[in-house]
Amino acid sequence: MARRVVSRKDKIAEAEATEAEKSAKKAKKAKTSKRKTKAKPATEVRMKMYWGVFSQSLKRIAVFEYDQKTEAEKRAEELSKGGKSPHFVQKVKEEIGLD
Repeated sequence: MARRVVSRKDKIAEAEATEAEKSAKKAKKAKTSKRKTKAKPATEVRMKMYWGVFSQSLKRIAVFEYDQKTEAEKRAEELSKGGKSPHFVQKVKEEIGLD
């Protein structure tokens, strides 16, 4: 029995046809994209600055309004007297609850 001779032109045409089918399927998949969801606008968080009196172990002892820095420093000095651990004053930011 003799073998059948395969034409190269036929093989090339067959390969091109399968590639065209694959690209058509990819195009269909690309067209069907997921629905885009709108991003929620970020809510603005309002912060307020205070002066905090802290112990050496970073435990907050007292909180004063921002314009009362001298009172906060006096309180830190009072707590530091008598051989106790030193206390210090530091800025503290806290959220303001919107009513």
